[in-house]
Amino acid sequence: MTRSDDRELIAQAIRERRVLVTEDKDFGWLVYASHLDSPGVLLLRFPGHAREVLGETVVGVVRERAEQLLGAFVVIQPGQIRISRKLAQNQERLT
Repeated sequence: MTRSDDRELIAQAIRERRVLVTEDKDFGWLVYASHLDSPGVLLLRFPGHAREVLGETVVGVVRERAEQLLGAFVVIQPGQIRISRKLAQNQERLT
């Protein structure tokens, strides 16, 4: 999708109060560089050899940290999660 389509997806997610789950790193650019409001974005970075645990990992993050995900940009990798907010730029790691 083009960036304009990505912007529309973010706008729709805001309207519907949904957190986006994606593997598209362009959403990081849209949320931070262009200062676009965001309902929350979960960026998944799982290499091929770790894909078997992707679903279980995402479900676990949502169950354990649902309230922290709203409005945040979250990068989920095998064994690690980084939760960032535009204003505070706080990051948290799970090992």
